[in-house]
Amino acid sequence: MLPEPLEALIETPMSSQYPDQAKRAGRALDAANFFLADVRDGLGPYLAVYLLTEQHWDEARIGVVMSIATIAGIVAQTPAGALVDAIRAKRLVMALAAVMVTLASLSLPLFPTFLPVAVSQGIAQAAAVIFPPAIAAVSLGIFGHAAFTRRIGRNETFNHAGNAVAAGLAGVSACWFGPTVVFYLLGAMAVASLVSILTIPEAVIDHDLARGLHGAESSREHEQPTGLGVLLSCRPLLVFAICTALFHLSNAAMLPLVGQKLALQDKNMGTSLMSACIVAAQLVMVPFAMLVGAKADGWGHKRFFLAALLILPIRAALYTLSDNPFWLVGVQLLDGVGAGIFGAIFPVIVADLMRNTGRFNIAQGAVITAQGIGAALSTTLAGFVVVGAGYSAAFITLGAVAAIGVIICLLALPETRHVKDGAPRPQGKTTAPASAIAAE
Repeated sequence: MLPEPLEALIETPMSSQYPDQAKRAGRALDAANFFLADVRDGLGPYLAVYLLTEQHWDEARIGVVMSIATIAGIVAQTPAGALVDAIRAKRLVMALAAVMVTLASLSLPLFPTFLPVAVSQGIAQAAAVIFPPAIAAVSLGIFGHAAFTRRIGRNETFNHAGNAVAAGLAGVSACWFGPTVVFYLLGAMAVASLVSILTIPEAVIDHDLARGLHGAESSREHEQPTGLGVLLSCRPLLVFAICTALFHLSNAAMLPLVGQKLALQDKNMGTSLMSACIVAAQLVMVPFAMLVGAKADGWGHKRFFLAALLILPIRAALYTLSDNPFWLVGVQLLDGVGAGIFGAIFPVIVADLMRNTGRFNIAQGAVITAQGIGAALSTTLAGFVVVGAGYSAAFITLGAVAAIGVIICLLALPETRHVKDGAPRPQGKTTAPASAIAAE
């Protein structure tokens, strides 16, 4: 075992003290993010295509099931963040969550009626919420704040690359084996993710730093509030939570709606066309996640988040212009811009606001709960609008929601980068060219 970090070193990440093991941890995180990309989302948008084309469900029923699953994730999200803050066995928790998501998703073809599907997807969603806070916490605990933005950008780069590869494999395989091939692919990725998670060296994770604490005195001073109360204790965090909720209220239903439109045009190609949408978006997400990691600390964190919000109304409007599959896949490239930026900047902004409080992962859980509420309402809202007024009306409705988020972000959310560099919160020494090198 490695010795515990000295209290005198207010923030000295393990990557600075043990660079060789930290580099090995960085490579293991790369692999874990790559393989978890498919596992952490379960069936994702493929669920809508499978239920529509293979089980002949209507859009409203699909939307209700997806919303039920998302609500299960909402209920589990804040406890998941608290669990990550409280325990040291973060790798084990991620491994168990990967197993639960996979088993729940693989049960779907065996029990394709409404109640079993709702229950299995609820279990999958509740287990999957552990991944974002756990991966962010492990990254912060190993590399510290000095290299955190760069490390998160790298995490998201490998996550999007994994999604692109998995979607490409699913699309090609579905041409020969049908939509059910996604279940077998999910199982294979789950096994690889388990190996990657367990390869992360436990000894290089500073568990105090992983929850945003920089020293023993900070631990004694900043234990409350917990849970959703953390939103009320920090106004910028509350504004950020509202904006993320609106982002997901707008964004969550867009890809499933596109998948349904594509499947209705060609049932046999529905899964392959959905895969083309996902691959197109994920390939765009990779450079934008890298851009956030490289430039966000210099250009400003709020600017990147605002850009992610601005993409959504544009994308929604473009979807209404044509039903041509090539057009829909092309517009889906904009999803790569918005989601690529959002995924990389989200934990960075939360870390800014929660620095030196010890509530980093609880805050992540609380904000993700808010965005989960938005996602749950998104699929239900879109499903009923489609049934009542058609797909174009649904896209316009979702775009209007994002426009509200843009206004709130522009007027009420401050630039969070100053929290790291200025004096609103206590801060210790940040180090470490070594930590930055190991994060790469």
